[in-house]
Amino acid sequence: MKDLRIVFMGTPDFAVPTLQTLVEHKYKVVAVVTAPDKPAGRGQKLNQSPVKEYAVAQGIPVLQPTNLKSEAFLEELRSYRANLQIIVAFRMLPEVVWAMPELGSFNIHASLLPAYRGAAPINWAIINGEKETGVTSFFLKHEIDTGDLIYQERVPILEEDDFGSLYEKLKYKGADLALRTVQAIERGDVQAQPQFTSAETKHAPKIFKDTCQINWDQPAGQVRNFIRGLSPYPAAWTKLSGKNFKIYKTELLENAAYTSAPGTVHTDNKTYLHVQTAVGAVSILDLQMEGKKRMPVQDMLRGYKFDV
Repeated sequence: MKDLRIVFMGTPDFAVPTLQTLVEHKYKVVAVVTAPDKPAGRGQKLNQSPVKEYAVAQGIPVLQPTNLKSEAFLEELRSYRANLQIIVAFRMLPEVVWAMPELGSFNIHASLLPAYRGAAPINWAIINGEKETGVTSFFLKHEIDTGDLIYQERVPILEEDDFGSLYEKLKYKGADLALRTVQAIERGDVQAQPQFTSAETKHAPKIFKDTCQINWDQPAGQVRNFIRGLSPYPAAWTKLSGKNFKIYKTELLENAAYTSAPGTVHTDNKTYLHVQTAVGAVSILDLQMEGKKRMPVQDMLRGYKFDV
């Protein structure tokens, strides 16, 4: 069995359960690499990443490079003499970093690779109406998310799942998979397999505000999946009655008899808010007007009336 010295790299709360699992199973995490502190809020107070907060609480040394190729950072990283690096929700690494440890560097990715390579795999799996996703451990190589596969765990996507609920499931499933992967590396019995892709392999590009606008010219099922895949963050949005609204939750109207143009609002301005799509309609259940708080539709309708 190998005596492991691990450097962990990650930034958001998605990465924390993996680091916590390693610590609780008594693995020697010799250092953590995470994003620099960022100013946030009105006072522009410096915020630490969730991974840094956990590492500091555990007394683990923290490195926060702005340049992953700088000689000062590389020298400091080498000084920890790690023989394994584990990456969860971090930046793209240069080869000089991922090739440093003798046992390699592996990543936990929130999809069943090669499907949904890219920055937003959880969002896109829901947006595209998938019934299943999962987590993958794989060794890093030059092209992003293309390295040899180690293990995968499958997770069903339920009808009621949105980005938020699936994110929570996958971050803990990812921690379990990372532990399983470390144990296999420790035993020396990893049998990594190359990835094979085809023209049908789906990707998961980064999501921007402009790409979060709802397209009512799609069928109701696609509209609902789009909203689910972006809820609660960054949130799908649309313009209704001249104002911008974020839409967090909808349900399909199976027998809607509306024959109006896609995007048309139907409401009694008391209990329901329906929007016509290309095929069928959706009932909006949870939304947020620009400059206001998120609220259930009935609460919104007590103080705001939509043009019909």
